[in-house]
Amino acid sequence: MPAEWAPQSAVMLTWPHPGTDWFHRMDDVEPVFMAIARAVLRFQNLLISCEQVFRAEQLDRELNQWARQHNLPGRAHCVAAPANDTWSRDHGPVAVMTPDGLRLLDFRFNAWGGKFPWEKDNALNQHLATAGCFGDTPLEKVDFVLEGGSIESDGEGTLLVTSECLMTPTRNPEYDRAAIETLLGDTLGAERVLWLNHGYLAGDDTDSHIDTLARFVSPGHICFVRCEDPEDEHYPALNAMEEELRQFRQADGTSYRLTPLPWPDAIIDDEGQRLPATYANFLIINGAVLVPVYDVPQDEAALITFREIFPDREIIPVPCRPLIEQHGSLHCVTMQLPAGVVEL
Repeated sequence: MPAEWAPQSAVMLTWPHPGTDWFHRMDDVEPVFMAIARAVLRFQNLLISCEQVFRAEQLDRELNQWARQHNLPGRAHCVAAPANDTWSRDHGPVAVMTPDGLRLLDFRFNAWGGKFPWEKDNALNQHLATAGCFGDTPLEKVDFVLEGGSIESDGEGTLLVTSECLMTPTRNPEYDRAAIETLLGDTLGAERVLWLNHGYLAGDDTDSHIDTLARFVSPGHICFVRCEDPEDEHYPALNAMEEELRQFRQADGTSYRLTPLPWPDAIIDDEGQRLPATYANFLIINGAVLVPVYDVPQDEAALITFREIFPDREIIPVPCRPLIEQHGSLHCVTMQLPAGVVEL
């Protein structure tokens, strides 16, 4: 499985529509998707699926006209396809390199253990393949529930995952940890699987996806969320997670370089529930990193940290406060596709 910083051809978005849980927040959330789309087009292509045919045609015209006017390298390919929701990271295809070239794996998606409707999302990748969106890259079904947000790859055979997510019985109850490791080896080429047994984010529907907690930023470097407030409910779990990260070793036996990310102030919704704001939910694309920001004092410190981590990439803040109202963020609504998949 390639690392996220490997060359990409496109980023996949599943556009919100009134039939999703966004129906009463469309005016708030569509500008977030538009900001992501325009940021991506500055560097590479977009593949956008829309439930509504008219919206797909409208976006195709609008985004491509804007890209041409600004002489950008990216183009948008917008297609009509049914979807229950907008979380491309989890229902999108997972790319792997094989001796015969690229393949896209279509793992089963069941909305994080059956929490929400999922049938349209589970069929979305096949709709896109049938429409020719992936070119000559084959799409292969895998009879295993796995979301893209639950796996982090260093591109060299090591995966970072959480046991809270992958071992949840509502996903693959017949698989124990050894069987999951075997499957990840067979499908994603994982030679090593690093399991985090701690880590927690209030308001998270995913059972502790790794992309909300800790991320590879190079093969030997992991960034992670750190909570320094003993009064915060996250403090015990995240400190235990940090200690686990310190115990991990690279394939050559050396420790990982670890960079903590700022911990944003608590963001509470209208019902008094804490929302899952995390700076770990960033997206690496060609030449840039898109960083979620939440209109809290820690945003600037987060951007400074990312500029230090990625000195050769442009750091682009994307206001993601509306996204966390539905318990996800920037990385959750995007899925990168490697170079060679989408050529426009």
